[in-house]
Amino acid sequence: MEQRPFGRPGSALAREVSVVGLGTWQLGADWGDVSEADARAVLEASAEAGVTFYDTADVYGDGRSEQIVGRFLADHADDGFTVVTKMGRRVDQVPDNYVLASFRDWLDRSRRNLGVDTIDLVQLHCPPSEVIDDDATYDALDQLVADGVIAGYGVSVETCAQALSAITRPGVQSVQIILNAFRLKPLDEVLPAAAEAGVAIIARVPLASGLLSGRYDESTTFAPDDHRTYNRDGSAFDVGETFSGVDYRTGVAAAAEFTGLVRSALGDEVTPAQAAIAWCWQQPGVTTVIPGARNPEQARANAAAGLLDPLPAELLDGVRAIYDRHLREAIHPRW
Repeated sequence: MEQRPFGRPGSALAREVSVVGLGTWQLGADWGDVSEADARAVLEASAEAGVTFYDTADVYGDGRSEQIVGRFLADHADDGFTVVTKMGRRVDQVPDNYVLASFRDWLDRSRRNLGVDTIDLVQLHCPPSEVIDDDATYDALDQLVADGVIAGYGVSVETCAQALSAITRPGVQSVQIILNAFRLKPLDEVLPAAAEAGVAIIARVPLASGLLSGRYDESTTFAPDDHRTYNRDGSAFDVGETFSGVDYRTGVAAAAEFTGLVRSALGDEVTPAQAAIAWCWQQPGVTTVIPGARNPEQARANAAAGLLDPLPAELLDGVRAIYDRHLREAIHPRW
């Protein structure tokens, strides 16, 4: 699988990572029950398929995801994997909580969970805009780099405005943002700005919470503890994280068009999910895309999307047409 530079050139974090990584939210919580054995099988299948980049967070299963990833990492200590985590969502998201003392406490817990002395990269986990815009935030993070607690830091964001603010900070190594065929706004300014600054882009929610797999219809139901059930109205966290903020019925209709587009442009050899993942990593400025997986077959299929040839213009133009027709008016102004 293609490897791309991650982190600003010349930084201590600079390395290469696979264009398709693995997001491990599913392995911790909020997507229905996943056993540790199943979670480990997903991680191993991804590694065998060439994935070298793994994204987790302290809030996924309240540390369960980090612990599972940590045990996996210990068994692959010489394989050159990059494991990144996130912090800040286990407490109220208010600026007063985003201070050096809190960062130290959170990261000490994450280091224990991951079984490492130095975390490759920590990301602020969708903090308030005031935190992203505050000089003191980066002073604290720089101190943690100097202390060897982390090798580098980035910011996971909800909006393009937050991404653009973070990219201006010289110590920020990466920005994680929702980017998929139903969320095109980052293409306008965020990806070009990140490329200019040498900041890595981690594209998350590439399948719009599964909509772009083409497997759902209006009668599909999800488990009560799945965020696609309990967060459709954004009552638990930003609604943009669930189906990319797309109204479910609208999303199902748009996804059916996307599936037809993939079949027309690529035939039956490429699944809609693989086309959606390839669409993400093939956007100029994207470093890696982090689909999740709940079983080894899904993990292998996702990784195979990192091997696809450049997508044809028919598909690229069709994605924009679907977005403009069904989604732009509701989605573009919000995030």
